This record gives sequence, C-alpha cells and structure tokens, in this order.
Amino acid sequence: MLHDTALLAAPLATAAADTAPTAPTAQLVLAALIGIVVIVGLIVWLKMHPFLALVLGSGALALVAGIGLTDTFTSFTAGLGTTVAGVGVLIALGAIIGKLLIDSGGADRIVDTILDRTPVKRLPWAMALIAFVVGIPLFFEVGVVLLIPVVMIVARRMRTNPVLVGIPALAGLSALHGLVPPHPGPLLAIDALGANLGLTLGLGLLVAVPTVIISGPLLAIPLTRWVKLDPPTTVLGMSDDAAGGAGGNGAGGSGGASSSDGAGKATGTATATEAGTTTLRKPSFGISVLVVLLPVILMLARSVVEIAGATETGWGTVLEFLGEPLVALLITSLFALFAFGTAVGRTRQQLGDLVGSSFAPIAGILLIVGAGGGFKQTLVDSGVGDVIASGIADAGITPLLAGWLVAALIRIATGSATVATITAAGIMAPLAAGLDPTQAALLVLAIGAGSVFLSHVNDAGFWLVKEYFGMTVGQTFKTWSLMESVLSVVALLVVLLLGAFV
Repeated sequence: MLHDTALLAAPLATAAADTAPTAPTAQLVLAALIGIVVIVGLIVWLKMHPFLALVLGSGALALVAGIGLTDTFTSFTAGLGTTVAGVGVLIALGAIIGKLLIDSGGADRIVDTILDRTPVKRLPWAMALIAFVVGIPLFFEVGVVLLIPVVMIVARRMRTNPVLVGIPALAGLSALHGLVPPHPGPLLAIDALGANLGLTLGLGLLVAVPTVIISGPLLAIPLTRWVKLDPPTTVLGMSDDAAGGAGGNGAGGSGGASSSDGAGKATGTATATEAGTTTLRKPSFGISVLVVLLPVILMLARSVVEIAGATETGWGTVLEFLGEPLVALLITSLFALFAFGTAVGRTRQQLGDLVGSSFAPIAGILLIVGAGGGFKQTLVDSGVGDVIASGIADAGITPLLAGWLVAALIRIATGSATVATITAAGIMAPLAAGLDPTQAALLVLAIGAGSVFLSHVNDAGFWLVKEYFGMTVGQTFKTWSLMESVLSVVALLVVLLLGAFV
C-alpha cells in the first residue's frame, strides 16, 4: 500500500511542479526568505524540533507565496510522502545493518584487527581508516559513541594528545556523514535533485578520500600544537580495562560505548550473552568488512553497467537489478541477519528483537527527512525554486558553488547538517534539472560539503565532542570546528576540480 501511495503521489508532485508561479517574483523571493527565517528562528531561538519547524516554515512559505489557505499543506504532504517512500526505506534498512554490525561485535572486530596490525606511528591514519570503513553504515552520532572510547584508549597507550588520533576519526565519520549514501543527508539530496545514487556514491567516495586525509591525519599534527591535551588517564571516567571491556585485543573494545548510545544493549564481544542464556561468537574480520562494503559494491556495479551501456545484456540486467539501492540494502540486511545473527549463535527471536530495536533511534530522522521533502516540494510547486535558481544563474555563480554556499549558510544558522541539506537541495532542485548525471551527482556532494561547515555552539555534535574530549569551548573551536570547516572547504575544492574535468 505504501508503494502504491508513492506511485500516486509522484505524478501529483510532478504535475504540480509544472504549474505557473503562484505570485510575482518579488513576492516569491519574500516567501522563501520568510520560510527559511521561520525554520531557522524556531530551531535556534525557540529550540523547536526541526520536524515541527519545517512544517511551520513550509506553511508560512506557502501562504506568503499565494497558495490558497485550504491548499497550504497540499504540496508539503505530497513531498513528505514521496520522500519517505523513496528515502525512508533505505534509511531503515541501513539502521538494521548498523545495529547488527554493532551488537554482533563486527565493528569491534574491524577496529581490533586494524589497530593490532598498525605501528604506533601510523595509528592516526589507522583511526581515519577505521572511521571511514565503519562509518559507511553508521549514523554519525553512533559512530562517535562507538569510536571515542577507542580513541581515548589509543591516546593513553601512545601517551599522546588525544587530538592526534581523535581528529582523524572524527574527520572520517563526518566526511561519510555529509558525502556518502546511505547516510540521510546525501540520500535526501539525491532524491530531491534526481541524481544517480550509484554515481553519487562512487564520486562521494572519491571526494571523501583526499578530504579525510587532509582534514584528518595531516591537520591533526598542527592541531596538537595549538591545543595541548594531556594523555587521558581514564576513558569516559572508567579505567582502561573497563572501557575496553572484553572487546578484545589491542586498543579495541568499543562495545561498551555502543550500549551507552541506546542503539544496542549487547557488548558484541566473544563472550556476550543475551537474556543470560546464549553465548555469542564474534564474526570474523572478513565477514564484517564484507557486510559493510556489500551495498557499496552492488550499487557501484550498477553504475558501471549503466555507464558502459550494458544494461540490455543478461548480466547487465542482473547487476542493474542487484544494484538498485533498495535491493542492494535489502540483500545486505538479509546477509547481515545471517552473518551477525544465526552464524554467531543468535536465535530467531533475538534477531527479531534486534531488528525491531533498530527502528526507534531513526524515528526522528525519518520525520525530519520527510518534512524536508515537504518543504522542498512547497518550494518547487509555488515557483520559488525556479525564481531562486534563475537568480543564481543570472548572478553567474556556478551551481556547485551556489549549492555549497546555501548549505553552509543554513548549517551555520541552524547547526543541523540535515536541515542544511534539505533546504539547499530544495532551492537547487530547478537548476539540477538541466544538469547531466555527473554534474547532478557533484551538486549533491557540494551541498553535502556545505552542510558540515563550521560546527559551533548550536550543533549537538559540538558539545558531544567537547564533553568526550574534556575540552573547553575555545579548544573545541580550535579543533572540532576548525576540522569541520577545513573538511567542508577541501571537499568543495575536490568537487570543483572534478567538475572541471568530468
């Protein structure tokens, strides 16, 4: 039934988008400004949840743009429905994979294996690699809670400033969060701009690699000179052994952190138990990495087939089907149920409970993403998007730079990367219609880069990092905020470079 509703809503949204502007240009520009101001003001000053702020902002935009009172939320509800139908299912499947990866100890296995085989001098690079791999299926906040105990343990055993190993890990997580699907922001931008998911994924990984290298291990070196922190004597108030739990060898043992996030209750260790009865085995490193990379491989294979023009061949048809985002994530979810469930000793009841518990943490994300789709559709149907897009084109600003600027400004104002992505994607949607697939994918990445610019006091991530590292507000600005800004600008430069050659 949900699928049928989406099919009905899509033509409705398309038809609405083809209608004439609902008001003169000046009134539409004023409507856009008022809508954005309402959203920013409600989030920043009244501390309202972004979902409600987006609903009210969409209503204000529609009314000022001249949409009839009875139709104020017609475009909003249509956009919300199509967005949740298209993006929400992917986010839900990603949540299942991430939940199983953490609770099974698969994430611990990846961390332990990489750290055990890394010389001490290379540990900052190892932390960036771990964050890059583990961060693909995990939401940013979950990745932070998972990896910060590992960062502190590594810093303690190296007897070094935790910034040296912490910044690379945070850079890896943040880059994946802003640039690479199946994270919510990139998925939403892909949906709003009509970009190819597989192509965006491939280009996103290509942009993320140099971005993480520069804003992570390389930037961490001067940051340790500017902000001098003593090696940690405890990890989140616990002793080294307690923080590491039974999570293994080396500097691993992040399982205890995952339970504190509320995303899971099992420690994911080789001796972990559920309901006090079942002893669980820890999955192997190879299986854990395979689960993380399987959807990436399938979606990239689909893009290769499409670029090669081989979709009409037998094998091309199969790969095109398997690389469909929904199919790729569904296959990975089913494989994860076996690899992280049955194969390690979980019962069917335990697996059902784990899958059910994976949905609670993403409820708020789904609502925000859906409301963002509604706001975007209101922009499009009222004609505001076309007016702003024409203004950007007349100003001579390239779409890639314009997308980054809009996202960065909204990010600074609201502190939310998701809201920044939603708003920027809605504004840039009319411009994206005239772009080729590669440029549309790069526009998604430019918006994603802008959405992580300059995290400061209105961003929950700012305070999360400050408390975990035990830094002052000033020190957090000099490390975390600076890293986010460098990451955003470097990603934009790489996107612009790619845009000049592809």
